[in-house]
Amino acid sequence: MDLGEYLRFFLALGFVLVLIAGLAALVRRSGFGNRLAIAPSGSSERRLALVEVRPLDAKRKLVLLRRDDREHLVLLGVGSDLLIESDIPAPPAKPTAEPRPAPGGTTAGHGNIVERVMGKLRRPPS
Repeated sequence: MDLGEYLRFFLALGFVLVLIAGLAALVRRSGFGNRLAIAPSGSSERRLALVEVRPLDAKRKLVLLRRDDREHLVLLGVGSDLLIESDIPAPPAKPTAEPRPAPGGTTAGHGNIVERVMGKLRRPPS
């Protein structure tokens, strides 16, 4: 191998490393890097929840966190974070409404396809 092949190899390696670093920075900046949170293993109910995130601009966003029965409003930025309001009483949890079965045994709207098929299978043949 001559010097030209070594040079081309190292340039290709450097290009690939720059692409990997650029993709990692893009993923981190877009917010997908925070998706790998560790979940509690022994308990069935979590104490900490992310209620809502509202981006203000490219570098700052408002985050509403729920801890037990309290909520906290936090402004997250690139260089600093700011607690805007703390100890906000959390609203009571809304009960989820069950979809009503439509005539013919299927659920109204865009129900789960598995539930619709299972509903049809459970019906006695006419």
